[in-house]
Amino acid sequence: MFKVEDLLDKAKVLNKSIVFPEADYSPRVLEAVEIILEKQIAKVVLLGDPDSLAKKSSKLANATIINPKNSDLMPEFIEKLVEIRKSKGLTAEETEKLLNDNFYFASMLVQCGYADGFVGGAETATSDVLRPALQIIKTKPGIKTASSCVLMVGTDKLGFGENNVVVAGDCSLNINPTAEQLADITLATAESAKSFCNITPKVAMLSFSSFGSGGNSDESILKVREALKLVKEKDQNLIVDGEMQLDCALIESVGKLKGKGSQVAGQANVLIFPDLNSGNIGYKLMERFGGLQAVGIIMQGFNKAINDLSRGCCVNDIVVMTAVTALQSEN
Repeated sequence: MFKVEDLLDKAKVLNKSIVFPEADYSPRVLEAVEIILEKQIAKVVLLGDPDSLAKKSSKLANATIINPKNSDLMPEFIEKLVEIRKSKGLTAEETEKLLNDNFYFASMLVQCGYADGFVGGAETATSDVLRPALQIIKTKPGIKTASSCVLMVGTDKLGFGENNVVVAGDCSLNINPTAEQLADITLATAESAKSFCNITPKVAMLSFSSFGSGGNSDESILKVREALKLVKEKDQNLIVDGEMQLDCALIESVGKLKGKGSQVAGQANVLIFPDLNSGNIGYKLMERFGGLQAVGIIMQGFNKAINDLSRGCCVNDIVVMTAVTALQSEN
């Protein structure tokens, strides 16, 4: 059975270095950092003014604190970022101004190997968290689309699937993905399921239609079918099927009725939503009305480990996402 606590235990063994760009101005992040240091979940790098942080907490002795504005790393980062963004013709002066933003500096720390990952977004809009990562860290080879997933965890057996966890994607980034983007999301989410939950992914590509019940002309159905075709071409070993409705994916009796012969119908443990409307609404329904714990949102598809917190996150969410980021950096 999957347990969130297992993520923390695994992260402790790895002893990864994680950057927190918001610790100087987020009480929640600072409280989480104190827990992370106490439990030795990861090595901590804080961006901000050392004097300011010292006044806010007396428990940061084992943290590395870097002030981007006077860091010895700035000349190196300016030179490398000018090279990374040379197609945009940035000057050194313009680049230094960017690097005064904590998220640009954090992205460079990770990209250049001074840290293993970063966690932010408690006080910062998703676009401002991810823009530097997309410009600097970029996506993995073969994956053009950054995306996200959420681990939906039950306290006991959910009554479906092989475990007490279902992995859902994409729930925060891509508003109306193309078939190609949906294929990238599917492959990345299946990989996340294997990495974090130690399960064999059985992937359901969701729709309002199950195997043609909604007809053959609606664009959203055709998009899911095309994405399924692309996924099977890229990974012939992945257990994936669609298009199918949610009950067909998760409920064994319904899956047998609507998806005869499918290896996924009624057994799915990975859910791929066709667009952001359905994904965001769907995971919040599972969390708020289904009584499941949402772990995430977890970023996926990037070359390095970075994660964007919800601005509604609690301290424990930040602690758990730090462990997730550490595990991502190892994988």
